[in-house]
Amino acid sequence: MPSQPQIPVREAEPDSAVAPEFSYRWYHKLAALMFIVFCLELGTFLLLFPWSSWWEQNFFSSIVPEWHQYWSNAYVRGAVSGLGVLNLYISFVEIFRLRRFSRPA
Repeated sequence: MPSQPQIPVREAEPDSAVAPEFSYRWYHKLAALMFIVFCLELGTFLLLFPWSSWWEQNFFSSIVPEWHQYWSNAYVRGAVSGLGVLNLYISFVEIFRLRRFSRPA
């Protein structure tokens, strides 16, 4: 009984058996565009909403009134805005990655 299993080695195939090139379908492109739009909208919302007048009048700030001092803290607002900047960064990176859908010339 061998201590390690033996894996059979395949011989090299001729050059004529090249795998077909992957092509993107319309739903790949649509999903990429929807992801970009989603990240842009969410990032813009998270960047601007904490600094608007609606921030202290929303439902979540009135659930626990004792947390109002934390909710109105500038560091918390900055952290939420930082998440917005991160979403905007992701959307811009994905915009530049749209080149993967173009065919090489």
